[in-house]
Amino acid sequence: MVLTNEEVLKFVKTQSIEMVDFKVVDLFGRWHHVTIPASQLSNSTFTDGIGIDASSYPGYKKVAAGDMKIIPDNTTLIIDPFHDLKTLSMVCDIFEPDGTPYLRYPRNVAKKAEQYMASTQKRVALFSPELEFYVFDEIRYTSGINQASYYLDSTEAFWNTGRQENPNLGYKFPSQEGYHGIPPADSTFNLRSKLTKLIEESGVPVKYHHHEVGAAQVEIEVLHDTLLRTADAVMLMKYLVKNIAYQSGKVATFMPKPLYQQAGSGMHFHQYLSDGKFSLFYDKNGYAGMSQLALNYIGGLLKHGPALLAFTNPSTNSYKRLIPGYEAPVNLFYAAANRTAAVRIPMYDVNKQRARIEFRPPDATCNPYLALSALLMAGLNGIENQIDPTAEGFGPFDIDIAEMPEHQRASIKALPSSLEGALGALRDDHDFLLKGEVFTEDLIDAWIEYKLNKEVNSLQARPHPYEFELYSDI
Repeated sequence: MVLTNEEVLKFVKTQSIEMVDFKVVDLFGRWHHVTIPASQLSNSTFTDGIGIDASSYPGYKKVAAGDMKIIPDNTTLIIDPFHDLKTLSMVCDIFEPDGTPYLRYPRNVAKKAEQYMASTQKRVALFSPELEFYVFDEIRYTSGINQASYYLDSTEAFWNTGRQENPNLGYKFPSQEGYHGIPPADSTFNLRSKLTKLIEESGVPVKYHHHEVGAAQVEIEVLHDTLLRTADAVMLMKYLVKNIAYQSGKVATFMPKPLYQQAGSGMHFHQYLSDGKFSLFYDKNGYAGMSQLALNYIGGLLKHGPALLAFTNPSTNSYKRLIPGYEAPVNLFYAAANRTAAVRIPMYDVNKQRARIEFRPPDATCNPYLALSALLMAGLNGIENQIDPTAEGFGPFDIDIAEMPEHQRASIKALPSSLEGALGALRDDHDFLLKGEVFTEDLIDAWIEYKLNKEVNSLQARPHPYEFELYSDI
């Protein structure tokens, strides 16, 4: 729903809106919100904004200079379905007190990435995420000085086949056999259908939803849209998922690897460049139907892949998913239809309208504005520098590389195996992100510092429960 400021004010009155909610994303991808009575909404809200203390948002200002203001974006307007009082919701942008865009604000980064794209290529970049997540019946965890533990459970999990459930009716998915499973074992079907309806009512077209490989693991995939709108859609979907699960007495998590030896959850990003009508990645005579432009774009993704992971896989838990033996990619190569490739070319939909590539490493712990912007900048860098992925040793490899001879497999470049490794790669390789002032050195430095100090180092300093099994009796 896209309305002018005057139309929004009229809509609030005619629809008997009682509250207006303003959502803001922090640097690391969590929404925050502030709410005003509808009676306080006026034209000045859209011009002067609402004052906030940005020092309270992770990754932003220092306390001594925290004053900022937020201004709503009318293109993000929806009726929030979860509040008792009728509430209009809008996503906001953050500005300095003098009205200039705040350079660390992720939505501003996404807008600059689109502007840079328009200025250099005169094309449109389109993205489609596959959002995977688990829906558990219970999540418990604790982390203290003298204890650390977690506990997850789902009624459809194989480990509950012998549990007293008064009665236990069976219908549990065997380990790693939930892909496209059906009810009654698929206990989240109705939840997903309700969620899909809400997502579509919010203006985001859904391609499909289904059960995934893991017990209690599901997926929702939406159709292609522009960078900013796709990032907004990811944030909205995560919000809807969590609240629908909560209303159903369940809990959703987007952690990439919540369960040991079970399928991890990713957020693969399908993407292509368009002239507004056709995919510029299509060439019926090219490898897997890909144009030279597409191959150069792939070359940029793979060349900068290690640095990209600092934004697309920005949690320590991300690298518990990126391990051999599962579908998650661990090596930098491209191929047609190969799900172990970092860049896969989907072969079931190669045509001039939708020919695309899929970057498979990302997961939903990313900030989608920064992740998508980084992907676009890497792809554009590949086009600008005519990076040939084959000449760079990135494939294509059309077989499972686990079946390759060891000497051949050893020549394939690997993705970082830890967040620390990805942050180090970003520190060494980020000039491509600075073009067009899309990213700034300040933002990248803040990202690296926070992730190292608050996440990597904090986790390394804590004993792990498994260490007690390994070492407590030595």
